[in-house]
Amino acid sequence: MTPVEFPSMALAAVACWSAGSALQIPARRSAIFNAFSWTLLISGTLLLVWFLASYWIALERPPLRTLGETRLWYATFIPVIGFIVEYRYKIRWLKYYCMGLSAVFLGINAMHPDVFQKALMPALQSVWFVPHVVVYLVAYALLAASAVSGLHNVMLNFRNRRSEKGESMSHYLALLGFVLLTFGLIFGALWAKEAWGHYWTWDPKETWAFISWLAYLGYLHLVARKTDPRKLQWYLGLAFFVLLVCWFGVNYLPSAQNSVHSYSG
Repeated sequence: MTPVEFPSMALAAVACWSAGSALQIPARRSAIFNAFSWTLLISGTLLLVWFLASYWIALERPPLRTLGETRLWYATFIPVIGFIVEYRYKIRWLKYYCMGLSAVFLGINAMHPDVFQKALMPALQSVWFVPHVVVYLVAYALLAASAVSGLHNVMLNFRNRRSEKGESMSHYLALLGFVLLTFGLIFGALWAKEAWGHYWTWDPKETWAFISWLAYLGYLHLVARKTDPRKLQWYLGLAFFVLLVCWFGVNYLPSAQNSVHSYSG
């Protein structure tokens, strides 16, 4: 498949999620509706997996070079997190946020399609390229879910409806996301050594990746100091903005125009 087929695949995925979400209402009282609902929800994500796999084959390279390609991976990962959270914590609302955010990213890609280009610059022809980018994208998806959960918990606290289960969920999502951020930094350093001869050069993208890692290290420090979990929910919500700067914002900085990461623009 190519970007030509992408809008129809994205529309089909969103349609499956929408229909499956609508069926969640009668699914609370009917096992049959519940089965149909989850079949549609999972099918929407499987359509994106199918497109990614087909696109990878058509490109003859990992579809991870451009921002549009990384958005597609992110849009595929984040609904899965919502489904797993519901299975693990029995918290239903998060999956709707995850599917909604995925739909937004799919819409952005549909409005700004990538050029179908098989070329892969030599620096990206490394064994560390795929692990580095994929691990980071999964981390970003986990930390996005943690952030929205944290902000949701903040609103509940304002209404005196504190949810300890929700606070536990946001914490473990942030913890797993931080672990993957750490692996992403390590894989990136190994890749940089192989591609450019240095583990670290304080490139703008590298610097902001380190800042985002420090932001979540600060969260773990506050947890170790037994900070009130209700205050930590604010932290998780705000920390995610640092990740957004790292992922998108850095590309617009004047200092990033000569970045070795400019291939992702």
